[in-house]
Amino acid sequence: MQNYKLIISYDGTDYHGWQRQPKKRSIQGILEETLNKITQKKITIIGAGRTDAGVHAQGQVATFKAIISLSEEELLQALNSLIPGDIKVISLEKTEANFHARKMAKSKIYQYRIFNSSDIPPFLHRYVLYWRSPLKVEMMKKAALLFVREADFTAFSSNRFLNPVRKVTSSRIEKKGREIIYTIEANGFLRYMVRTIVGTLLEVGKGKLNPENIEEILKKKRRSQAGPTAPAKGLCLLKVIY
Repeated sequence: MQNYKLIISYDGTDYHGWQRQPKKRSIQGILEETLNKITQKKITIIGAGRTDAGVHAQGQVATFKAIISLSEEELLQALNSLIPGDIKVISLEKTEANFHARKMAKSKIYQYRIFNSSDIPPFLHRYVLYWRSPLKVEMMKKAALLFVREADFTAFSSNRFLNPVRKVTSSRIEKKGREIIYTIEANGFLRYMVRTIVGTLLEVGKGKLNPENIEEILKKKRRSQAGPTAPAKGLCLLKVIY
């Protein structure tokens, strides 16, 4: 059995997330079905992370094991010719037998895009959160830096975890033209964690919260004190670090 590593880019708008689900369209499901057609074998793909419904990816990483007679280049071409146009396998290569896309990931980098303007180009609508009202970007920048820590992020997740502690190594806001771009890197993320952090940063941008409130929200561990969960379409998995 040969172990294969894939790097995948996708527009998550029309999918129920990465994970295979009964009677629902998913990225994992489409890739597995296509590989099954090509190889006439049942193949299971393991992704580095489970992006939620509507979330995009530029650098999702996945692995699968199989015995395939096609070369790597032939398999890559076959895959890309059969999968929908909103999914693209950027690279496909044989890798070490023990390489595991999820277990061996050291960190992941996500980016969230906010288009802050009175109008929006139609071709951006699927990939950004459109925000008409003015935002206090400098205050948002200060608040974003406060998430760099190893801490219990219970307040920023809709699920309860046995181990809600995560280590965030980078958290920053940049203003590029009419876009406000939030980038975060951590050793792992709780469900909806990035989108809830973005929702909280937007509350800061609106003036409803101060950067100093972040400390209190983290300490009290109450989801109700953080901001709302931002829409999925602005979020993208940029890269997985090994």
